[in-house]
Amino acid sequence: MAIFFGKQKPQYQKPAKNTKKSKIPDGLWTKCEDCGDIIFNKVLEENTMVCVKCNYHFILGTDKRIEATLDAGSFEELDSDLSSIDLLDFQGPKTYKEKLKKDAEITGLKEAAVYGKGKIESNDVVLAVTDSRFIMGSMGSVVGEKITRAIELAEEEKLPLIVISGSGGGARMYEGIFSLMQMAKTSAALSRLNKSGGLFISILTNPTMAGVLASFASLGDVIIAEPKSLIGFTGPRVIEQTIRQKLPEGFQKSEFLLEHGFIDMIVSRKDIRNKLSSLIDYMQINP
Repeated sequence: MAIFFGKQKPQYQKPAKNTKKSKIPDGLWTKCEDCGDIIFNKVLEENTMVCVKCNYHFILGTDKRIEATLDAGSFEELDSDLSSIDLLDFQGPKTYKEKLKKDAEITGLKEAAVYGKGKIESNDVVLAVTDSRFIMGSMGSVVGEKITRAIELAEEEKLPLIVISGSGGGARMYEGIFSLMQMAKTSAALSRLNKSGGLFISILTNPTMAGVLASFASLGDVIIAEPKSLIGFTGPRVIEQTIRQKLPEGFQKSEFLLEHGFIDMIVSRKDIRNKLSSLIDYMQINP
């Protein structure tokens, strides 16, 4: 053994390498996009995809959105067979047909909008939802048609209309003028609903932008937004570049818009069903 200054030099032995490293399975955790907190997915799902630390509302798919809004098992989807066609034979890095096929595979949807009838605490309602996962929730001919049919059904059956908007894409460029026409089409249908005395509650989620906001989404008798949602006609960076000015803190967030009177209230996702039920009862829409 080696001797160091008359003392036995300690002998160190490297620990054997553990060839069986413990691995945490992928897909168990999600990082909050707002506060950066790491959330166990099961906890996130149980809290309706809302961060337990900062109340950030994650984007919610159509099925989960309906589940969080309506009474369990009460939703009856209508016109589920409607799907878009490539009227303009749109060409680009990806064709319109390719985009439709890919997003249908990812989301399980045929289009960015779903509508039908359901119940909220036993109150009959017409519900339409747009999904930002399908071509950014943009409004093509089918989306406009489904929203219009939902409006007309609410008018015909004298039921409250609820539309939950999640659209970062506005009008769908792949359909050109056919898409832009949907802004006027949905707005005209809402005007008829209003004249008939019907109730329209518009719920804005993150994001609700462009042509969707400039048409049906901003025409509600009551406009509700989820917390910290991005809501506006165009993004803040584009506006800053255009006007060459720095925008106020939180510009186009739902809290800023509530302060300036653009929306009526901010409601957390987990409270939305009770709030909608209270509004419907208060306005005495149902007999």
